[in-house]
Amino acid sequence: MLAGMSSKTLSAEIEKQIRRLCLNDFPCGNGSWRKEKDGTEAAETEDTDALLDLLSCPHSPWTYDESWSPQAPALRQLAVLAPERLHAAFIYNYFTTLRIVDKDVSVIDSGLLKFSKLEELVLSANKISEIPVENLPRTLKVLELRANRLSDLNRLTSQPPPHLRYLSLGSSSLGSHEDISNLTGRHWPQLVCLDLSDCEFQDQQVLMNALRTLPHLRTLVLEGNPFTLASCYPGFTLDSLPQLSYLDGSWISPEERQCFRGLAKMSDLIVDQASVSVRVGRMRGIPDPMMRAGNSTPDFPVVTYRYFITYEFLSHQTPVNLKFDSEPECEAAATAHVKEGCSSDADLPSSKTCEKETSKTDTRDQKEYTEGSCHDTAHVSRHSTSKLSWSECMDFSDTRTYNISDLRGLKRFLNQGFYLRIEEEKVLAWPAVSEDVKSSQTAKEKKGRKESAIKSGSTKDKSKDKKKKSVPELVQDTPVRRLLGSVHVPLQSLVKGGEKVDVLCGLGSLRVESEVEATQTLDKDLRKKIKEDKKKEDKRSKCRGGSRTGQRNTTASEVGKEDGRKKSETDVLTGNSVELRVELEKWQSASEARQLLLPHQSS
Repeated sequence: MLAGMSSKTLSAEIEKQIRRLCLNDFPCGNGSWRKEKDGTEAAETEDTDALLDLLSCPHSPWTYDESWSPQAPALRQLAVLAPERLHAAFIYNYFTTLRIVDKDVSVIDSGLLKFSKLEELVLSANKISEIPVENLPRTLKVLELRANRLSDLNRLTSQPPPHLRYLSLGSSSLGSHEDISNLTGRHWPQLVCLDLSDCEFQDQQVLMNALRTLPHLRTLVLEGNPFTLASCYPGFTLDSLPQLSYLDGSWISPEERQCFRGLAKMSDLIVDQASVSVRVGRMRGIPDPMMRAGNSTPDFPVVTYRYFITYEFLSHQTPVNLKFDSEPECEAAATAHVKEGCSSDADLPSSKTCEKETSKTDTRDQKEYTEGSCHDTAHVSRHSTSKLSWSECMDFSDTRTYNISDLRGLKRFLNQGFYLRIEEEKVLAWPAVSEDVKSSQTAKEKKGRKESAIKSGSTKDKSKDKKKKSVPELVQDTPVRRLLGSVHVPLQSLVKGGEKVDVLCGLGSLRVESEVEATQTLDKDLRKKIKEDKKKEDKRSKCRGGSRTGQRNTTASEVGKEDGRKKSETDVLTGNSVELRVELEKWQSASEARQLLLPHQSS
C-alpha cells in the first residue's frame, strides 16, 4: 500500500509537463491580450507577432524548458496562432516524441495509451523496474530505457511494439541467459539499433548466437559489459555479426572485418578470459634518507634503506584470507611504524643478498573483495616490486600479467580502481656475537702489539696492523617497514572501451621521518640492543664499556637538545611521481588468436 502511494506514474509526469506549457495563459490561448479579428483594439492588446516573440525570446519571462518534447514549442506557437484547435484529444495526438528523463518515474501506466501517435519514448534515469508492454503505444519506433531498474525482459517481450527499430537497455543489471533468449529476431523483427552497454552480460558466444538472429541489426553498443574485457573482443563479435555497420559507436571498416575473418569458427577454443598487465616503471622525488641522520650517529648499528611499491590486483588464484583492506585502514596503519617479518626477509644473511631479491606476489596476502550487497566476489592478491636502494630515479621495471576469468569481478575492480603504495624498508645491522667475543679475547694482545709498535716507531707496522683488521660480520634485525604514501589509480576507462591506462602518478605529500625522529629511533634501537646483550656481554662489557657508553651518551645528548621539538612526520612536497601502465590484452587479428590457441588445440 505504501509502495503504491509513493510510486510516480508516467502519465502524471507528462500531464505535469503539458500544464507547464500554459497553453491557455498569456501569451498563449484566448484572452483580453489578443487583438480581435475584426480589428478592434483594447488598451492592453498585443498583435500575434509580438506574442510569438515572447515565446521565443531567451530573456522573456514566458519561456519554458521545452526539451522534453520537440513538439512542445510548436504546440505553444499553435496556441497563439489558433488556440481554438487545442482540445485534449488534439494535444495528445500532437506528440510524437516524449523525453521524460530523471523524473523518478517508477510506473508506466495505461495513461500513456492516450498518445496514440507516439513514435519515440525516452525514459532514461528513472526508477522503472518492469515494462508492461500492454501500456506501450503500438506506434513506437524508439524506446530508450537506459539507467533504470530493469531486472528482466519477460513482460517487455511478451508482445513488443511491432515497428520498434531502436531499443536501449543500457546501464541495467540485465545479463542472464534468460535475458539473452529475449533478444532474438522472433521478438524484435524490425530492430536496427540495440544498446546493451554497461550491463552484466558475460557469455559472449551465447549472446552472439542470439543477436545473429536479428535480421536488420546494423548498430550495436556493447561496451561496459564484462565480456568486452576479454582478449577476443571485439574481434569475435565482428566476425560473428557480419551484418553490423557500427559497433560501440565506431564504423566497421572492411579492412578491420577482414582482419578477424574466421575467428567466429574458433568458438570451441575461445574462452571469455581477460589478460591484464600492470607495469611499474620509474619513481622519482623520494627524499634521501641519509639526509635525515644526524652528524654524530654511532658506528653501529649500520642502517640501510630500501624502497619498493606494492599494490593489490585481481587474482585468478584461490583466496587465503577473506577480507579486503580498504584505504582508510591502510591510512591508519601508515601513521605508525610497522614491523613486518616475512620469511623471505628474515632469512636473508646480508644486505647484499637483499639487493638480489626479485619482485614477487605475496599469496599470503590474498583477500576477498566484496562490493556493496553484491553476492559475487573477486579475489585480490598483493604484489610487491623488487626493493631498490635510494637514488634520485629508481627504475623498478616491474611487469606482471594477470589472467582473469571472473570478468564481472574484473569490471567491478576496474570501476573502483586500485592504490599504489610506496613503502620504505629500514634494516639495522649489528656486529655478530662471535666477532665481539673474539675481539674481547684478543683485546690484550692487540694492546700489546700497539704498545710495541709505538715504541718501535715503525709506520710500516702500523699500516700492516690496519690491513689485518677485518670488517666485522653483520647480523640484520627484522626489517622495519613504513608506508610513505599512496595514490589512487582510476581505471574506469578500461571498462568504457579503452585498452590502456598510461599515467604518471603524482604522489603528493609523503610521510617521511624527520631528523629528530630518526635520531630518537636510532637511540631507542641502541638501548634495546644493549639491554638484550647485557647478559651475554658481562665479561667483555668492561673492555668496550668506555667507547660504547661514550657513543650512547653522545646520542642521548643530541636527543636532549631536541626535546623542545615535536615528534611528527614531515610532509615533503616535491615533484615525486611513479610511472604506471595498466593494459588490457586484445587480439589484433584472427591469425594472432590462432597462434595463441594452437597449444590448446594440440593438447
